[in-house]
Amino acid sequence: MSGLHVRGLRVILPGTGDVLQGIDLDVAPGEIVAIVGASGAGKSVLARTLLGFTQEQSGTSVAAARFEVAGHDAKRAGRREWRRMRGRDVALVLQDALQSLDPLRTIEAEVGETLALRRVPRAVRRERVVHALAEAGLPDPETLLARRSGELSGGMRQRALIASALVGGANILIADEPTTALDATVAVHVLDLLARIRDEGRGVLLISHDLAAVARVADRVAVLERGVIVETGPTAQVLSAPRHEATRALLAAAPRGPKSVAAQPAGRLLLNAEGLGRAYRSVTALRDVDLRVHAGEVVGVVGASGSGKTTLARLLVGAEHPDTGTIALGTPAPRIRLVPQDPLGSFDPRWSVERILRASSAPSSPGPRALLDLVELEPALLRRRPATLSGGQRQRVAIARALAASPDILVCDEPVSALDVATQAGILELILTLPSTTGAAVVFISHDLAVVRRVSDRVLVMSAGHVVEEGPTEAVFTGARHPFTRELISAASRAPQE
Repeated sequence: MSGLHVRGLRVILPGTGDVLQGIDLDVAPGEIVAIVGASGAGKSVLARTLLGFTQEQSGTSVAAARFEVAGHDAKRAGRREWRRMRGRDVALVLQDALQSLDPLRTIEAEVGETLALRRVPRAVRRERVVHALAEAGLPDPETLLARRSGELSGGMRQRALIASALVGGANILIADEPTTALDATVAVHVLDLLARIRDEGRGVLLISHDLAAVARVADRVAVLERGVIVETGPTAQVLSAPRHEATRALLAAAPRGPKSVAAQPAGRLLLNAEGLGRAYRSVTALRDVDLRVHAGEVVGVVGASGSGKTTLARLLVGAEHPDTGTIALGTPAPRIRLVPQDPLGSFDPRWSVERILRASSAPSSPGPRALLDLVELEPALLRRRPATLSGGQRQRVAIARALAASPDILVCDEPVSALDVATQAGILELILTLPSTTGAAVVFISHDLAVVRRVSDRVLVMSAGHVVEEGPTEAVFTGARHPFTRELISAASRAPQE
């Protein structure tokens, strides 16, 4: 097998300028190389360029002294050559599982697309799709073949994307944030899968903001800052003794330890949910869930992918109604708003940030400039459209949009799962201060235990649609009683200390 060899890679995007500058990168057969860096460093552009996608953009300039992919000279490869290489020689696991799967196609069609293009017989194709789904950690893969992406949880969709990259047997796998939407136990399975792929002799380029994931599986790591690799070396060496300021900043930003802001005194009862149940067809998403939310507190909700966290969020904001149980609101009735996991998909791409904020504003809410100030964004962004913002900026605009309605309860569904640790730290600090600055209570839903520990006063642990443990956050984290909670905490190894 041949690996990936790049020298002097430079990418210039129209209207943006140099996004990658002089990148040297090698991924040999049988090794995992990790790329880490802050939001906007150029990580995803690098991934797309290594598969020939960036080159297809009008007005883009891509040049390199050497660019070899699995033995092919890719410097001057055209669309036809890249299409032959993708899936067969190099494959990509995209970052955004919510947007990358076609909601109208079955999982069998999505995962087996590469094989269908090669005219692999349908019976053989189905067998290989089932095997790839199982490899990616999806239980009962045969039952998923006829389902569509909208019927899967975020974590299940992410694993389906991984299966689609594995099914073609490519020599090089480029994994762009492959554990972003996964809980700790499933993430460990996926990382172990990447390690097995490496041990089979294939090369893996892992792009991740999760330093714990990088420490677990990567042989070497490169730190990307503003399109330049500023530090590279063996993973243990770079993460334990970083030389560059950008590397030290990433390590310092990783969430660790308990909440640093004192809990607000419990205020009036805003919401009391009792015995909530919700089923979709024959699948029970929630069963007998109780939740109380008081003014001035942050309530964390954690659990595995598919445990019912997002279904609970949809019930709390009234997007769906429970099949059983009740949600009683305090008097006067509190205003409840959602900060979604995928802010880009929830914005009208034609609207400016100012129009987005004005459309959501209550008569008594601050103006757009004041709202941006609350989430520490520059007023100049008011004229911008969502697609031109970074992931961290979009998430802050999503929070500002929710605050525009002057909510009493803010329901945050995986608000930092797709963000690098530096950007994530800023969003968490913002959420930490919301109860004192705006008076809003926060329901914080996440698969990341370290993040929940950092922001929450109380925590609920969910498994298979049921709350298996709850209590004050530190009591749960330091003295977990339920086996599932202990398993989650054990699996959630955090980024190494400086």
